[in-house]
Amino acid sequence: MDRVEHDLSDAQWSALKAAWGGCAYCGASGRPLQRDCVLALSRGGRYTLGNIVPVCSSCNASKCNTEVTTWLRRKRLDERSFLQRHLEISAALTGE
Repeated sequence: MDRVEHDLSDAQWSALKAAWGGCAYCGASGRPLQRDCVLALSRGGRYTLGNIVPVCSSCNASKCNTEVTTWLRRKRLDERSFLQRHLEISAALTGE
């Protein structure tokens, strides 16, 4: 695997956590956050700034490698808000 396509620096991870302000999926705050791939590595995702979001351990374990929109619907979480915010944060942090 190409290292450039799979790198997420500590500074980028800190920026993601600050931008989201809690779990990207359920909004929980005050808990340790884990890195989750929006598009799972097993489904062709990359470990990059545009594909990683900070999530609580409960959401991370529940989602596993499920497609994110399917999982959000099943959990009755706000899919539209997540997708919109994910695009906005990704664009802001990548400069796109």
